[in-house]
Amino acid sequence: MSTPDAPFPSPPGGFAPPPTQSTRRNTELILIGCAVAITTISLVLVEASQEQTITWDLAKYALTYTAVFVVAHLAVRRYAPYADPLLLPIVALLNGLGLVLIHRLDLADAENAVYQGLPIPSPDANQQVLWTALAIGGFVAVLILLRDYRLLARYSYTVGLAGLVLLAIPALLPSRFSEVNGAKIWIRLPGFSIQPGEFAKILLIIFFAAVLVAKRDLFTTAGRHFLGMDLPRARDLGPILVAWIVSVAIMVFEKDLGTSLLVFGTVLVMLYIATERAGWLLIGGALLVVGFFIAYQMFGHVRVRVDTWLDPLGDYQNTGYQISQSLFGLATGGIAGTGLGSGRPSQVPFAKTDFIVAAIGEELGLIGLAAVLMLFLILVVRGLRTALAVRDSFGKLLAAGLSFTIAIQVFVVVGGVTKLIPLTGLTTPFVSYGGSSLLANYLLLALLMKISDAARTPAAPKKKGPAPIADAPTEMLGRQ
Repeated sequence: MSTPDAPFPSPPGGFAPPPTQSTRRNTELILIGCAVAITTISLVLVEASQEQTITWDLAKYALTYTAVFVVAHLAVRRYAPYADPLLLPIVALLNGLGLVLIHRLDLADAENAVYQGLPIPSPDANQQVLWTALAIGGFVAVLILLRDYRLLARYSYTVGLAGLVLLAIPALLPSRFSEVNGAKIWIRLPGFSIQPGEFAKILLIIFFAAVLVAKRDLFTTAGRHFLGMDLPRARDLGPILVAWIVSVAIMVFEKDLGTSLLVFGTVLVMLYIATERAGWLLIGGALLVVGFFIAYQMFGHVRVRVDTWLDPLGDYQNTGYQISQSLFGLATGGIAGTGLGSGRPSQVPFAKTDFIVAAIGEELGLIGLAAVLMLFLILVVRGLRTALAVRDSFGKLLAAGLSFTIAIQVFVVVGGVTKLIPLTGLTTPFVSYGGSSLLANYLLLALLMKISDAARTPAAPKKKGPAPIADAPTEMLGRQ
């Protein structure tokens, strides 16, 4: 019998090495294949319903879509092998659904042009495919060039300044170079246009993540105790006041309610995550209410948005037409929807951009819209899981900020389309038509996947070397 102090006997040949951790890239490839299949079948349904035949456009869109995501998968397999296997397939499915709906609306526009005797407009789906390819190129470039995301923290103030400059440029440009539909959020040049605020939000998230890590002691210092919460000291309110002033300036000078809410909401959530103090949420909420109250009293465009939200049918032919048509479309879709290609989503203005959620609700119904929202929920939850798993504080805050900005943007978009909150003009990430939004969100995804890769990469085994002399065991040596 072996005694309790006897060592565990080694089997003949020694112990087998531990199994290597799976990268789950094959799982990612299978899920991307499912996204490609769903997108292709949806394109076939739209073509069959609208054209009563299958055109070459379907093959062009399906093959290009498949090719770009195969390239994206190969880049992830090579440069982020341990990244979360669900992130890219979810985005691929959302992007594919957006392409399907844009193609469907292109067919409706062509039908209306023929009916009115006008020239058939060029299909926007072609541009969306091109922008998807460019966005995947940016995604791959970030994976290759950014070896370690923690390097971004070294340039936090430069990145933050660049973000503020990008936000300020449209406000400083003349209206003919920056204003579209009343909002000054563009840089419009002959043959070229870009929405810099989409990229500024990522730069500002990087900046605030780095600052919150470097100055954490400043933000966690308790001030007054109020209603069971530790409020920050008055002299420590500088950063949140700066974020508030920037948000109000965006709302005032650029007439962009969506980006204003997105920037301030993301900063507020990151502050709460970094400090775990509910007092920041109380102060941030109070500043938000004060800012919107002042804007409502002083600026007509904010008043119009709020009045239209309260009673869209009161000015149905003018300011209330868009939201009213959206509500009519959602009501028409009901539970199961009219079916792809069988509704009339083109009756809603800007159905390809701001109101693509209304098109989803009409043709796919509440079930389809709930499924899309569930995809976004999974995407955000996996991002937050990455924030919990990564080892460094900067990565945690950066991943949380990137995830929450998607969550806030989806909430603001869906809330506006369904009349839960006033309209803001934001687009649905990865789904809506637009190059700036698509490219910026794929850059965001690449950052999230680099953090996920670092969080899931197994720790390198420690090499066993000779023990230091001070730690060497004492042995009794026999006399020779």
